Amino acid sequence: MNSQWEYLLKNLGEWQGSFTRVSPQGELLEDIKSVVSLEGVNNNQTINQVVRRQGQADLVLEYSSLSQSTLFFPNGAFSQGTLQLAPFGEFGAELGLIYENRRLRLVQLFDKDSQLDKLVLIREHLAGSEPVENPPLQIDDLLGEWQGEATTIYPDGSSPNTVSTNLKLQLDDYGRLIQSLSFGNYTITSTGTIKGSIILFDQDPQKQVQVLLLPNGASATSPLKMQVHQGLILEVGWLIQSNLRQRMVRCYNDKGEWVSLTLVTEQRVKTK
Repeated sequence: MNSQWEYLLKNLGEWQGSFTRVSPQGELLEDIKSVVSLEGVNNNQTINQVVRRQGQADLVLEYSSLSQSTLFFPNGAFSQGTLQLAPFGEFGAELGLIYENRRLRLVQLFDKDSQLDKLVLIREHLAGSEPVENPPLQIDDLLGEWQGEATTIYPDGSSPNTVSTNLKLQLDDYGRLIQSLSFGNYTITSTGTIKGSIILFDQDPQKQVQVLLLPNGASATSPLKMQVHQGLILEVGWLIQSNLRQRMVRCYNDKGEWVSLTLVTEQRVKTK
């Protein structure tokens, strides 16, 4: 049994929660109760998956292998989505984080005009465990300095890579968010404008990226519009505890190819 399949098995069980549809502007449109069960059969060689959503027909899946478009981390966190960005094609991905008896998943979808079209936030807990709902994410929850570790895995089977990370988030005198991210030998600094529950990084009009602050301590990072011959990232963040955060980043290169998946676990070492 290969390691990817073993990592998938960390998701076995009955996950109770909801699917929340979110507009590209962060408006909560609809919340649908859900139960997602993953059961291993044939000595866990096959997975039976049933997705039940209130008011919808059940979705029943059975599989004994994983798609090329999917990768798992050892703790069960995963992402699946489009392998190759194509002009006038729909594009999207799911990013799933897991912590103890809870999962947080985010689906980001773009339309055929390459515009961010819709998002789905999925909050779940294992049956028999207490549901825990964190408050909606606020800017103040993120300010300060975060130290962590980022592990990157690759769809081409290259060896995983792990580096230390340092993230500093602070407000300037004009109320803009200054973000400084260091990993390995690289440091990236960017400035975002805060509009309610949206942070917009728009210094480059051709590469506008927004972060939506969402329920349950979640955040969604995505380009507003995908550009041909420009790389892009999709990210989900989850403030699990006041000083503990996970992020997952799905990265595409300037040819539109999916090239890596990164899981970051970070702890706040200084508040604002």
